[in-house]
Amino acid sequence: MTDASAGRVSAVTSAVARQVRELRAARGWSFEELAGRSGVSKGMLVQIEGARTNPSIGTLCRVADAFGVNIAHLLEPVEERTVRITAAGEAPVLWRGEHGGGAQLLSGLGEPDLVELWDWRLQPGETHHSPDHPRGTREVLHVLTGTATVVVDGVAHVVRGGETIEFHADREHGYRNAGDEPVRLVMVVVTPSGEWDRRTRSRRPRQGMAPDAVGGEVRRTSPRGPDEPGDR
Repeated sequence: MTDASAGRVSAVTSAVARQVRELRAARGWSFEELAGRSGVSKGMLVQIEGARTNPSIGTLCRVADAFGVNIAHLLEPVEERTVRITAAGEAPVLWRGEHGGGAQLLSGLGEPDLVELWDWRLQPGETHHSPDHPRGTREVLHVLTGTATVVVDGVAHVVRGGETIEFHADREHGYRNAGDEPVRLVMVVVTPSGEWDRRTRSRRPRQGMAPDAVGGEVRRTSPRGPDEPGDR
C-alpha cells in the first residue's frame, strides 16, 4: 500500500470513529445497546470508536443501519449544497478483493430515503458476500464490462455487460466474477429511512413513510429487449 493509500485509509478510519462516537452519544446509547441493534460486537465497536481498526464494508453497513444513516454519513457528514461534485480520487475504497478488485462509494444521500452509489471492480475469481440489509432495501446493478454472477437468496443470476439487475437486498446476496475477464459494475442501494434494530427486525417508522416493500422478485433487463424468463 502506498503512502497516499495508507493516508486515505487512516482518514476514513478517523472519520468513522468520530461519526460513530457522535451518533451514539447523541442517542444516549451504550456500547451494549448499539451492539444489540447492529449485531456488531461491543469489542469491535470499542475498536471502531478508538480508530484502532479499519472496519469491513459489512460492519459499516450494520452500524449505519442501526443509526438510520448511510455509509457516506459515517465517513463524513455531507454539507448541504445545491450541487456537489466529487473527484474520482476522493471516493473511498471500502472493499478490496484478493486479486486487485475494489468497491468505491461514489456518493450517498440521506433524505428522504438512504441512497448509495457504488463503483465495483471484480477481478477473475473474486467474490463478495453480503448479509441481509434492512427490510425494504433494494439494489440495482448495471454491468459495464465483463460478466457478473449475482446470487440472491441462494439463486445465481448471470448478468452480462450492458445488462441490469434489480432485486430485494433484505436477504443474503453476493457478487462474483466466475469468468476470465475483469468485471466492472455500478450499483445503487436504496434503503427506507429509519433506525433498524436487528434484535427485533424492525425500524422506527418515519411519519408519513409508506409501508416497506415486500416480495422477492428479481428482475434483469437487457439492452437487447424486454425481460427474459431466465438466465441464458
